[in-house]
Amino acid sequence: MARPFLPLHLARPFDPTHRFETSWLVSPRVLFFIRALLSLYAFTTLLFNIGFTCAREHGLCVTAQNSFSFFTVLSYWGLAFYFAISAFHTFQYSRRQKRGYQSASAPLNRFPRPLQWLHSALYSTITTFPFLVLIVFWAILASSDPTVLSTPYSAWSNISQHILNAVFAFTEIILPRTAPVPWDHLPLHLLLLALYLSLAYLTHATKGFYTYAFLNVESQGAFIAAYVFGIAVAAVVLFIVVQGLIWLRLWVTEEKLGMRGVGVVDEHAGGYGRTGDGDVENGVVGSNGNRRHDKEGHEMEALNRSA
Repeated sequence: MARPFLPLHLARPFDPTHRFETSWLVSPRVLFFIRALLSLYAFTTLLFNIGFTCAREHGLCVTAQNSFSFFTVLSYWGLAFYFAISAFHTFQYSRRQKRGYQSASAPLNRFPRPLQWLHSALYSTITTFPFLVLIVFWAILASSDPTVLSTPYSAWSNISQHILNAVFAFTEIILPRTAPVPWDHLPLHLLLLALYLSLAYLTHATKGFYTYAFLNVESQGAFIAAYVFGIAVAAVVLFIVVQGLIWLRLWVTEEKLGMRGVGVVDEHAGGYGRTGDGDVENGVVGSNGNRRHDKEGHEMEALNRSA
């Protein structure tokens, strides 16, 4: 009997050449340090904002509590946790490389399939939502708020959460060997945006304020529908653009430049696939580094591209 629910468009086995833990440009160890550094910066930003606002309010922490109703802050928490989790998996993969080909795997490859799907879904959100935050903030919100860059603290906080978030997302699009995510993640993005809209109005009903001015029923009226529809369309467009960027990176680095990955272990080929050493995705790499164009190789390619 087929299993229901979450094994949605996941390759079997999941990510056999460890695209989530490797890069076409840097070693897994360097990729770990980059991800760990980005996670540290994101958590530092979030925790410093909480501490600073609590100190300014003499320990009441009302602003800090209310911050969890803002899409910017929630997506930034997602960014911080993704880099922490991915850094952990990358570190484990790098460490186990020293034990030989067969043991060089990440915990992610042994997770239950629903958790693997959720990791892939988290990746798709942190590479898309930061650009949505960037566009909405600077195009709609910042123009009506003169305090955005008025002090060193506000400038640093807003740049960190509304510009650097997109830089971090772009880094995760370009640097790893990740493949385009399954298209069933797009409805998930729209569902998350709909759930956030519910949270925004629940916040108004329980705490008496609108998280964003364009959601104010009294002042915006019917224009709210236009804003909501426009943001949904922007989310769809951004999802497609990110998919295209990932595909373009794969095409340039792997198809044109032959950079198949640094420190890649193909669990089915039994060997490393470094830059210029052959194709560990489209076939089994022999001892001489030549590609085997056989049925098994094409099946592996199809599996990996659906991962």
